[in-house]
Amino acid sequence: MTGWNRRQVTVGVGGSLALAGCATAGLASGPTPKLYYLGTAKVFTLDAAGGSPTTLIDNSPKDGSRGPGFNDGIAVHASTGQIFWTNMGVAAIRDGYLMRCEKDGSNVVTIVAPGGTFTPKQMKIDESAGKLYWSDREGMAIQRCNLDGSQLETLLVTGNPETDKGDQSRWCVGIALDPGRGHLYWTQKGGDNTGQGVIRRVSLQMPAGSSPTNRRDMITLFARMPEPIDLDLDLTTRTMYWTDRGDNTVSSAPMDPPSKYDPATRMDRKILLRGLGEAIGVALDLPRKRMAWTNLEGQLGVANLDGSNARTLLTGQGALSGICWA
Repeated sequence: MTGWNRRQVTVGVGGSLALAGCATAGLASGPTPKLYYLGTAKVFTLDAAGGSPTTLIDNSPKDGSRGPGFNDGIAVHASTGQIFWTNMGVAAIRDGYLMRCEKDGSNVVTIVAPGGTFTPKQMKIDESAGKLYWSDREGMAIQRCNLDGSQLETLLVTGNPETDKGDQSRWCVGIALDPGRGHLYWTQKGGDNTGQGVIRRVSLQMPAGSSPTNRRDMITLFARMPEPIDLDLDLTTRTMYWTDRGDNTVSSAPMDPPSKYDPATRMDRKILLRGLGEAIGVALDLPRKRMAWTNLEGQLGVANLDGSNARTLLTGQGALSGICWA
């Protein structure tokens, strides 16, 4: 499927440490990880060293129509190899859901039924805690559940889907975890390249006296950004990486801001890649010091963590979204 743009996707359709940021961590030993990524209604895997994609799941309507929803966030469980992903459903309708399958694409099940979340976006696994975390865009929230979909919780709320409907500055999109320090990071995209985007952090556990609508531990790390989307973390160097669909880049910055900083005027953002064309997914392979990215124009690429040696592996794949290494 081709021809998607940001407005169609935004408005038209709705182990171990490694998994904390959907990044492979530690020494570069053992099997070389593959890429797992999402199309509109498909789940793919690809060997970044070369070859063609393998389609693990294809939920495309048989009549060639668009179908109900759009896959967005993906994560792979390091121990079991199970693949988890989100589907946004149809925008403006609370019908988002979460899916799971085995590493070969078999045994596909729905673990959070349509309507359990509004428009689920990027997803991460805290394997040690047995929890899935995701951002909910039109739901204006961060949610989590057990790996079987039980114990669904809302951790924070950034707006009211009814009274704040259409306020994209409240839309939660990207998410990343630092379980060791007990932190959760997320993006709020803002409108299309409007300079409303933010990156924020809260504790994984609700502080005393807080509620989802009143998180007293909320810290804004960056503000007035073009349109930040997906996140990933290097917990060793304390560096966060993110895509931005406003200026079509991948950037990095310290996870820990300087003292007495202004989130709107921080100067320690480094733009690593430019010209990515509707940038969406980003994932780190830390042992090999590389990253991968996807965009809505149907491209998938890899580069070193500093942005060097960038190359495009796939083009013309239809709209691509979430990505991770496993």
